[in-house]
Amino acid sequence: MLSSILRSRRAVHVNIAIMRAFVQLRQVLSGHAELARKFAELERRIEGHDAAIRSLFDAIRQLMAPPKKRRREIGYHTLKK
Repeated sequence: MLSSILRSRRAVHVNIAIMRAFVQLRQVLSGHAELARKFAELERRIEGHDAAIRSLFDAIRQLMAPPKKRRREIGYHTLKK
C-alpha cells in the first residue's frame, strides 16, 4: 500500500514487483485448482471401478462355492386327503 502512495522510482518498481508476484500467485493457484479438479474426477472414476470390481469378485466367489445340497427330511410323510 505504501509503495503505491510514494512517488519515487524505487516505490514504483516495488509496486510493479508486488503486482507481478500476485499475478504469478494467482496463476499458480489456478493451476493447482485445475489439478485438484482433475484429481477429484479421477478419484470419482476409480471409486466406481472399485465397486464394479468388488461386485464382480463377489459373483465369482458365489460361482466357485459348492452348491448347497438339499437335505432330505427325516421321518415319515403321510398323504393328507
